[in-house]
Amino acid sequence: MTPQARAQAAIDILDSVIASARDDGPPADQLVGRYFKTRRYAGSKDRRAVRELVFQAIRASDSPADGRSALLTVEGASGWFDGSPHCPAPVAAGEQPAEQRVVPLWIEPLLSPLVTRDEWPALSERAPLDLRVNAARADRTIVLEQFPGAELTKLSPWGLRLATDTRIDDHPAFLGGLVEVQDEGSQLIALACAPQKGEQLIDLCAGAGGKALALAAVAPGASILASDSNRARLSQLGPRAERAGATIEPLLINPPNEIEELSAYVSNADMVLVDAPCSGSGTWRRNPEGRWRLSPERLERLETAQTRLLDIAAGLVKPGGRLVYAVCSLLSCEGAGQIDAFLQRHSSWIRVDVPIQGGREDGGGLLLTPAHDGTDGFFVACLHRSC
Repeated sequence: MTPQARAQAAIDILDSVIASARDDGPPADQLVGRYFKTRRYAGSKDRRAVRELVFQAIRASDSPADGRSALLTVEGASGWFDGSPHCPAPVAAGEQPAEQRVVPLWIEPLLSPLVTRDEWPALSERAPLDLRVNAARADRTIVLEQFPGAELTKLSPWGLRLATDTRIDDHPAFLGGLVEVQDEGSQLIALACAPQKGEQLIDLCAGAGGKALALAAVAPGASILASDSNRARLSQLGPRAERAGATIEPLLINPPNEIEELSAYVSNADMVLVDAPCSGSGTWRRNPEGRWRLSPERLERLETAQTRLLDIAAGLVKPGGRLVYAVCSLLSCEGAGQIDAFLQRHSSWIRVDVPIQGGREDGGGLLLTPAHDGTDGFFVACLHRSC
């Protein structure tokens, strides 16, 4: 493929990504894969080059109208718009690239005060690949030797950091259940739960089970329930748990009937983790098109869901137990604001220190950010129920 043909391919994919973001469809990575499945003539170099163009444009532009305007934000791209066959038409007089912003204008006032403008560039940088070593099966200093060039993470006692785009799905350590892909910030959320052997632990919004697996690894013998309303995501937990040698009970729950379906656990859990659905603003470096998917209406729905999940979780914790709340968000309304509101609704609960290194105090919890901590962005708070 010529550079001009690659540019046209990138525009076609970007048009699909923009439509998918609007309609809450598949992510950009998946759309890139679909595009090339029907275009076998494109070699591996072409696929890599087009993918790089697509993500450069996504990282640079804010809510573009179409793929052309998005690609024009990439330095030097306008030179490929020459009108030759199967290539972009020349840039018209007055045609402008999409606006270039890391943080959409409407989101800017919602950011935590800790996320100042000098931190914004880190939100669009490419993230490294972090692994969590399965502490129940291996020591990370030994596993480190199996990954040339890897480094120990600074904050998580279980983490290894590899270069971006490192492939590990066919690595013996992965196939043998010694490591899982998990950002260091996500590992720290599991660490904040302080799981202990013999405890009843609930991961209320478990998704595919990454944090539940981390809990099982650090606290063998704990009873762990992983619940979620997304069948497809929760179904991934079984094979992952088998590979890791972990015993975790999955439970598919059906909103709005969570309370009834969790009735056996009311006032019974030592710890409940609420890793709530959120804006994902802390993971923009991994999912840059997430900026395009977020809207004021969607954010309002997410905040309502977070409040509801916190209240459900509070009813599951036994007297003297604890609740850990986490969101991969940098927005105050999803982090510190939710904790302040929770404590106003539940007078018998108190905030306690988060037992992890890193982060900065942000209202009732800690905020981890890519620029300050080198992790994805997370807000985490620990709450204690009085006896």
